[in-house]
Amino acid sequence: MNFSIEAHIPSDFNDHARVWIFQSSRLFSISEAFEIDSILKDHCSGWKSHGHAVKGYANLFFGQFIVVMADETEATVGGCSTDSLFRIIKQIEALCKVNLFDRQMLAFFVKDKIQLLPLAQIKYAVSNNHISPDTIYFNNTIGTKKELIQNWMIPMNESWLAARVSQA
Repeated sequence: MNFSIEAHIPSDFNDHARVWIFQSSRLFSISEAFEIDSILKDHCSGWKSHGHAVKGYANLFFGQFIVVMADETEATVGGCSTDSLFRIIKQIEALCKVNLFDRQMLAFFVKDKIQLLPLAQIKYAVSNNHISPDTIYFNNTIGTKKELIQNWMIPMNESWLAARVSQA
């Protein structure tokens, strides 16, 4: 799988642009992906914060991750505008019958595909060689454009999980 995403990220967005990642509980179908793309484009084109247009971007990556970005150099994203984003994500969640808010499910690249593992089973997966410290982990805790490009897909041992797994 080609993990290079930089070409799909707007170059005119500030490195500190805010990022939200919503991981789906399953891969979206092609028809769902087209519908999601349309919903996200509509949201970003009309996204406002305190009456000012938000410079927003959204994309579906690897058929399973909705990435939303707001460049706050022109308009700060306030609580109401963040709420409007979360309403759109909840709408997609209901439409596609998926979970987009389960932070206990972690994504890894294993055997040439994205696989989800519950946080509670990570130590077991490592001790039984299902994943290793070098397994690519999708670090959905990142918060900026720069982090998205540099630290979203990293070996597990370079993430916050390293300390948790070493406690085994």
